[in-house]
Amino acid sequence: QVQLVESGGGLVQAGGSLRLSCTASGRTFSSSTMGWFRQAPGKEREFVAAINWSGRVARYADSVKGRFIISRDNAKNMVYLQMNSLRPEDTAVYYCASDRTTLVQTDRAAYDYWGQGTQVTVSS
Repeated sequence: QVQLVESGGGLVQAGGSLRLSCTASGRTFSSSTMGWFRQAPGKEREFVAAINWSGRVARYADSVKGRFIISRDNAKNMVYLQMNSLRPEDTAVYYCASDRTTLVQTDRAAYDYWGQGTQVTVSS
């Protein structure tokens, strides 16, 4: 059993930055790939970024590449998403998720545990 809790969302102007945090509980965190997904109203939940167990391999959606950075601190059981140069189209509920396979995958079905989400709103 793994529990994930996101925090750090809020309202920012376009061009601003936010740092999302995900706190994990459970014994499988350090050996799991962690991912961030987002879902806007009326749209499907989409992949944002993922990072492997060591923190040395990361993947990003094309829409956020160069603007967002995913990182993790296994000693603290935390995963982060630093979001820079935010755009209105980044507005969504952001979720963190855990994948027990340790592969850095982009599909939702690969992830076993999900947080409740944190709202990010970017105004123009």
